[in-house]
Amino acid sequence: MYFLLYRLGLLVCFYDDMEQMDSAVARALLHQMIKCNQLRGFQAEVQKLKSQLLNIAMQNQTLNDVLGSLSDAVVGLTSSQLESLSPEAVHNAIATLNQVSGWAKSQVMILSSKYLSYEKVLSFYNVSQMGALVTGVSTQSFYSMNPKELSQIIRGTTSQYLSDLSPAQRQGILRKIAAFGDFASSVKDIQGAFFKEIPLSDLWKQTEYNSSMMKEKELRRSQALYLYELLSKKNSPADLLSTGQLVKGVTCQLIESMGADFFLNNFKFFEKNLHLLSPYQVNCLAWKFWKVSNASIPPFLLLVLPTEYLEYVSGPLCVPFIEGLGKTEMDLLNPSLHKKSAVLQKVQECLNGSVSDEFDVDLLGNLICHLPPAFLHGRMSPKAMAAALPQFKLCHQLSHQQKTEIKYKLLELYGSPNNWTAETTLDVGPFIALLSKWELNVLAEKFPDIILQITKTIGPISSAEELLSTVFEFVSSGTSSVDSSLARPDCLGTRAPSSDEIIKLAEANVFWSVQELKCMDAGTFDKNVELLGTVSGFNSSQLIALKEKAKQVWGWLPGWKSYRVVSLGRVALALTEDEIEELDLCSVDTVSALSQQREWTLSQARSILQGFLEDSGQTISMLKSFDLVGLGAILCALNSTEIMSIRTAEFSAAVARIGLLFCSTPVLRQFKKMTESVFGAAAGWNGSVLQEIGTIAGGLNEDELKAFDKNLMPYFQPIAIRHIPPEIFQALSPEQIANLGPENAAAVTRSQREPLDTWQLRSLQRAQDGAWGSSPATDQGAGTTGEPLPTPALGGAPGLSGFGVVLCAVLALHLPF
Repeated sequence: MYFLLYRLGLLVCFYDDMEQMDSAVARALLHQMIKCNQLRGFQAEVQKLKSQLLNIAMQNQTLNDVLGSLSDAVVGLTSSQLESLSPEAVHNAIATLNQVSGWAKSQVMILSSKYLSYEKVLSFYNVSQMGALVTGVSTQSFYSMNPKELSQIIRGTTSQYLSDLSPAQRQGILRKIAAFGDFASSVKDIQGAFFKEIPLSDLWKQTEYNSSMMKEKELRRSQALYLYELLSKKNSPADLLSTGQLVKGVTCQLIESMGADFFLNNFKFFEKNLHLLSPYQVNCLAWKFWKVSNASIPPFLLLVLPTEYLEYVSGPLCVPFIEGLGKTEMDLLNPSLHKKSAVLQKVQECLNGSVSDEFDVDLLGNLICHLPPAFLHGRMSPKAMAAALPQFKLCHQLSHQQKTEIKYKLLELYGSPNNWTAETTLDVGPFIALLSKWELNVLAEKFPDIILQITKTIGPISSAEELLSTVFEFVSSGTSSVDSSLARPDCLGTRAPSSDEIIKLAEANVFWSVQELKCMDAGTFDKNVELLGTVSGFNSSQLIALKEKAKQVWGWLPGWKSYRVVSLGRVALALTEDEIEELDLCSVDTVSALSQQREWTLSQARSILQGFLEDSGQTISMLKSFDLVGLGAILCALNSTEIMSIRTAEFSAAVARIGLLFCSTPVLRQFKKMTESVFGAAAGWNGSVLQEIGTIAGGLNEDELKAFDKNLMPYFQPIAIRHIPPEIFQALSPEQIANLGPENAAAVTRSQREPLDTWQLRSLQRAQDGAWGSSPATDQGAGTTGEPLPTPALGGAPGLSGFGVVLCAVLALHLPF
C-alpha cells in the first residue's frame, strides 16, 4: 500500500478513498501531499482533503504523539487543538514545524510560546531552531535576550524570517543591541532591511563608518542623506556612487557640483540604481546632463523641456522614446496632466495610429496601461490584444472606460464565454470580473475551481462585486439548512457558513448575511476566524455579529489570550470601549496587531491606549521605543501633556515610525515639539531630518514653514506635504513652492491649492512639470532655467547611448497617474 502511495505523484492530491483507512496510511498520504502546493488551483479541495486525513491520522491517538508526523497538514489544526499540546511535544516536533509555511499569526504565537516554555531560556541556538515560528516570539522576550546572541540571530540563518517580524519586534531587537557594547560593531552586524530600523539619531552617535560597510544594507533616505554627506569627507564620489543604496543620499547640489567629465563618466552608477532615486533626483540628473553634454539632446530631455519640444521626437527617435517610457512604472509617480496627454499623443503618432502586433506590444511595455480607451477601441488589433493580455494583468489603475474596452476586445478575440476553454478562462484571469452576471454564471458552472482560483487574486469587493457575488451564490447554493436538532431556535431554517465554504470564498465571504454569521458553528468560527478577520468588505453589522460569535465561543473577554485578540483582525473594530477595557492588553504585541487596523474611532483608540498602560503597569513616561512603535496609530489618541512626557531618547528611536502616522494637526504639532528636543529647533533642520520625521513636519506653524530655505523643500516627504493645513501651506513663497520637486508638488491637495494666488499656482505647475530654477517670472519668453532654450538637434541618436533607463524615469516624472 505504501509503495503505491509513493507512485501516485500529484494524483495523491485527488485521493478520495477514505473508507476503512487507518491512521498510518492517512499520515503517509499527508506526507505525500506536501507536493500539492505546486498545483495552480484546487487548493480549497486539497485543504478539505487534508482536513479529512488529519482527523483520521489522529484517531485513537493523542495529538501530542502524532504532531511530528502530520507534515504540513498541521496548519489545519485549530487554536484550541494547538493550545492542548504539551511544550514537550512541540519541542520534539520542531524539526517538522519549522519547515511548514502558511501559519496564521495566532498559530505561530501559540507554538512559539509552547516551544520556549520548554526551553526556558531564549538563546541563539533555540531561536535558530524555530524557523518561521520565530515571528511568534514576543517583543519583550527578544528585548530580554543577551545582545551578543541577538547579533548572532540577525546574522544567522534565522535572518531570512526577520523581515516578517512586526516593527515592534524589530525595534526591540535593535534597541537591545544598540544599548550594549560597541555600536560600530553592531552597525557592521546589521544587514539588509533590518538596518533601515536604525534611527537617524543613533547614526549620529558614531562617525567611524566606511563605504564598504554600506554595501549589504538597505537605507532609508534620511539615513542615506546623512551617511553620504559624512562619508564624502573621506571617500571619493566614485567610491560612494558604487556603494549600493548610498546613491539615495546624493543631493541636487552635489549633482550640480560634479564636473562635466566626472558626471558623464560615472553616470552608469546613477543609471544602474535609478529605481532607488526620487523623482526630484532624476529631474536633477536630466538637467545636469543637458548642461554638460555636447551630444544632441536625447529624447528624455525633450520631456523635461516645454511640451512643444516633443515635436522633435520622430523617425529614428520614436523607438527609443517609446521603449524607454515603456520600461517605467509610471503609475507610481504623479505629475502633470497636460504632459501625460501630450506624451500619449506623441506615442500614438510614433505607432502610426495603431498597435498591430506583438512587436508593438513589446515596445510599449508598461505604457500599454495608459493608452486611452478610444485608442484601445479602434486602434488595437485582436492579434495585439492576445499579446497584450499578460501586460494588462499587471496594470494597477486601469480606468472603468479602459476596462470596458478591454472586455469588448476579449469577447472579440475569444468569442462568447459559452465557448471558452479552461485555458482561455485562465488566460483572461482577473478580467473575468468585467463580464456580465450571466456570463460569469456560465463560467462558474463550467470551471468552478478556476473561477475560485482567479477570485482569490481579485482583491476587495469594490473591484469585482459581480464576480464575488457570483462566486458566493455558486459556492453556497448547495448548502442545506442547519439540522434542526442541532440549531438554536433563532437559527432554524437558516443556512450557516461551513469551513469549506469560508476557505473557498475568501473576500466573497462578505455576502453572508448577519443572521447566517450569527448561526455559524462554534468550531467553524474557531478554525476560520483569522481568515474572516481579513475580509475588507464586512460592514459594521457583520463585524458585530462576528464579535458576538467570538464572545459566545471563547467566553468572557478578560479570559481571551493575546493570540485570540490578534486573530480577530478587522473583527476587533466592533469592540466597544467598555469591551476593550475588559481585554488583557499587557503585551505590546497584542496592541501592535490592533494598531494595524486604520478604522478605530478616537474613543476606541483611547481605550486601547489606556488598557495597555494599565495592564502593563506603565505610564507614558515609562514607555520604551518598541512600545511606541507597537502602539502605532494608537499614538494619535495621546493628548499634549502625554506626548510631552515621552522620554526623548525613546521618542528619537521611534520618530521615523511615528512620522508615518496620519494624526490630527494638533497631535502633529505636539510631536513637532518633541522632535525639536531631539533635532533642535525647526529652523536648523536639514534634509535628512525632514526625511526622517515624515508627517510630523505637517505640524510646523506658518512662521517656521516660511523660514525654510527653498532648497530644503524637496526633502519634505509627500505625506508631510499633504498634512500641512491649507491656511499654513499658503504661507509658502512662490520660490519655495517652485522648489517642491515633482513628487511633492503632486502631493498637494485640492484644499491646499484653493487659497493660493496666481504666482503660487504657477510655481506649483512648474514644480509638477519638473521645471528648473525658482522664479516663475523667468518663464516668460525663456527656458525653464531662465535662459533661452536651444533648438534641439534633429538626429539626436548619439545622445541616446547609455541613457535608456533614465529616459523612462524622467518621462515618468511628467505623467500623472
